Amino acid sequence: MAFEAVDYESITLERRGHVAILTLNRPDRLNAINRAMMAEMPAAVAQVKADDEVRVVVVTGSGRGFCAGADLQGFGPVATGKAPVLANQAERLDEMGWVGRWAMMWAHLDKPVIGAINGVAAGAGMSTALACDVRIGSEHARFKSVFIERSLSPDSGLSFFLPRVVGYAAAADMIFTSRAVGAEEALKLGLLNRLVPAADLLDAAVAYAGEMTRWPPVALRSSKHVLQHNMEAGLEEALRYETAGLAFARKAPHDVEESRLSFIEKREGLYTGS
Repeated sequence: MAFEAVDYESITLERRGHVAILTLNRPDRLNAINRAMMAEMPAAVAQVKADDEVRVVVVTGSGRGFCAGADLQGFGPVATGKAPVLANQAERLDEMGWVGRWAMMWAHLDKPVIGAINGVAAGAGMSTALACDVRIGSEHARFKSVFIERSLSPDSGLSFFLPRVVGYAAAADMIFTSRAVGAEEALKLGLLNRLVPAADLLDAAVAYAGEMTRWPPVALRSSKHVLQHNMEAGLEEALRYETAGLAFARKAPHDVEESRLSFIEKREGLYTGS
């Protein structure tokens, strides 16, 4: 099911061809996560996941920041480390809390996700950036774990994603010191895959997405399934899952044949996902 461009209270969602652009849209608060965003983002992610016309997702922030983490004003006691006031029984029984569900939301989005990091990514905002498959940033990109400054240990997936991106020691350095990592260092560490001028960031991210959307979409999604699964698997299980992934990828007979013909005819493939 295709979606139309939607304006939420705290985010915007638009599509450029096969690329969906999710923009955190609270620039006056550096796009910090409040209760409205906590409710709206899962709905938007579900939209892009269900829309077969969307093959790649770009996540960015409006204004000067990517995401400053949880909004200390918009979340009240939840963001301050004090015991939260829970609204209902479901919240009382939710062992993950919103931070766990936030991380799982990104992890379960089985299409490539590109983070376009336009400014500071701190706390849960840094976790959000790290949950993306790849990241492209401008000279204004800055990463800061910030949790220890609030007398907290990492949440929202940061302790899972960060060492997988930069390695254990570099992750420990960033978490234990809460130091800020600027764009140039982020590129060297692998927090960013590409660095472009700020004025070109969104267009560059969409072009980056275009490098992925030109390939068969079922094979693209299957590739993400395999890559994610095999980050945690032993060799034998990884090889078995790769074999299963091949079978999934080939369940689009038109695209399988088109990939063969376009190679033989030395032309760009025209893929439909069927």
